[in-house]
Amino acid sequence: MAWTDDRVELLKKLWSEGLSASQIAARLGGVTRNAVIGKVHRLGLSGRATSSRSSVPRPRRSHAPRQNRSPSMTFGTRGNVALKPTFEEGYEAAPAPAPVEELVIPLHERASILTLKECMCKWPIGDPADEDFHFCGRTKTGSSPYCDYHSRMAFQPVQSRRREKRSASG
Repeated sequence: MAWTDDRVELLKKLWSEGLSASQIAARLGGVTRNAVIGKVHRLGLSGRATSSRSSVPRPRRSHAPRQNRSPSMTFGTRGNVALKPTFEEGYEAAPAPAPVEELVIPLHERASILTLKECMCKWPIGDPADEDFHFCGRTKTGSSPYCDYHSRMAFQPVQSRRREKRSASG
C-alpha cells in the first residue's frame, strides 16, 4: 500500500486529533500500526492532542485477597503455561530431604586447585570464597571425575529416576 497525499493528510488529521496508531491504522485500512508509527516519525509529527480518555484515570481491577484464592491461583505465571505449577486440593508438600552427610576428607587427602591432578576426585567442598575450600582429592574411579562416594551423589541411574517420577505423579 502506497502513502498517497490524501492518506497522508488523513493520517496527519487523525494524529492531531489524538487517535492511537492502532485506531489510525484501522481507519486508513491496509496499513499496520507499525506502518503508521513509522510514517508519523518520518513526517516528524508531534504535538498530539490528548485524547479524551487519557484525562480520566483508568479504574484498577481489584483482586481477591490471597487467602481466598484457590491454590492454583496462588502462583501466577507469565509466558509458557506449560511451566505453570499445578496444584490439587489437599496437596501436601513433600517432606524436606534429609541433609546429605558430607564425606570427611583427611587434611592430607584434600586438594586445592593448584594441587588437583587428573587422577583425583574433583568434587568441590565448601564455598569457593572461604579459606578452607577444597576438592575431595581422593582417587577417582574409571572415567568419572569423582571418587566412588561422590559419583553415587552426582549420577543416578536413569531407571530409578523414572521410577521416582512415576511414583510421585501416581
